[in-house]
Amino acid sequence: MVRLNKIYTRTGDDGTTALVSGPRRQKHDLRVEAYGTVDETNSAIGVARLHTAATPDLDAMLLRVQNDLFDLGADLAAPETGEALPYEPLRVIEEQVVRLEHEIDQLNAGLDPLKSFILPGGTPAAAHLHLARTVARRAERIMVELSRCEAETVGAPALKYINRLSDFLFVAARFANAGGRNDILWVPGKHR
Repeated sequence: MVRLNKIYTRTGDDGTTALVSGPRRQKHDLRVEAYGTVDETNSAIGVARLHTAATPDLDAMLLRVQNDLFDLGADLAAPETGEALPYEPLRVIEEQVVRLEHEIDQLNAGLDPLKSFILPGGTPAAAHLHLARTVARRAERIMVELSRCEAETVGAPALKYINRLSDFLFVAARFANAGGRNDILWVPGKHR
């Protein structure tokens, strides 16, 4: 269990931060950028949840996702090095990806088929979920870049999870838009 008795430590005043596994990295390090952007995604979902109380099933899904995103952040903050650790690092697992896929299918089942791209907007919940989706896509791009760096690892379930998450958030936004009825469709070249 995590205990945070003292919030500031002054150890980051030099522009570094500690990974869960101990080593210090520059605050602009790609790994730190990855888990920081995952945290930003989580915060955007938190704002969206201010508007989802009327849809308790969706709100419960979003709460599960927020918890998963802390798991993902912990996974990224404890990179696999091949060295033995005095604890079992928390890793995103395939079952979390499967659950997310199931929830995508559940939300998508009642939506009207798409005939155009959707402009972010509609209800406040949908607008915030679309914003969270774009932040999740940025987190995914950073995680993929990190996974391509020599001497860096990112677990396959973590990469799958962040990829599915933006799909989930897209479908969740449509669900929050009265099942897609309040979606704002893109009309190509409308204002030329």
